[in-house]
Amino acid sequence: MLLDVSDLWKSYPGEAGEVPVLRGVSLTLDRGQTLALTGESGSGKSTLMHLVGGLDLPDRGRVLVNGADIAGTSDAARAALRRGTLGVVFQQFNLIPSLNAGANIAFQARLAGAHDPAWCAALADRLGLTEHLSKYPEQLSGGQQQRVAIGRTLAARPALVLADEPTGNLDQATGDAVLALMLELVAETGAGLLMVTHSERLAAQLGARLHLHAGEIA
Repeated sequence: MLLDVSDLWKSYPGEAGEVPVLRGVSLTLDRGQTLALTGESGSGKSTLMHLVGGLDLPDRGRVLVNGADIAGTSDAARAALRRGTLGVVFQQFNLIPSLNAGANIAFQARLAGAHDPAWCAALADRLGLTEHLSKYPEQLSGGQQQRVAIGRTLAARPALVLADEPTGNLDQATGDAVLALMLELVAETGAGLLMVTHSERLAAQLGARLHLHAGEIA
């Protein structure tokens, strides 16, 4: 099992005390599987993604990635996990402005010690970016920037890809094209994909779907 989330609880401080955000959430995901996580604003989707990605720690419950308990590892170990085993695609593209598209694609793989120039070139070709590799993020369209971000994530060949509203800043046609490319590339690499989306239409394109309501699987 690639991802095993068991009885996950998380609260945050509020003016009147602790505010529960996740209430006993459990899910599993294996290599090659794609899972859409839907739910209204405030349902806990992004919090769950942060916990799976090791960006935050649960109050109770367990997150196992490739059998390793994220909560039981150090900050450094979780950072190493995000560089190699995990790949994250955000709604905000989060590209490095001082690096051109080619260097942005290679950045995470270099950090993980897994840089493969041939694979980066193949990704750029598949993502329609070969002619744009010398351009800087400000010179690219939104769709091109998101494709660079996807290339950066997949360049390290992660086992699990987390995507938080990856097409949220794109128009529908561009978003559909970007998602289709991401699904193709994830399938080819054999990675698992957990994607947060508010769109039922986009969620239907993934292999399975879970709906969060008030911090619980509905």
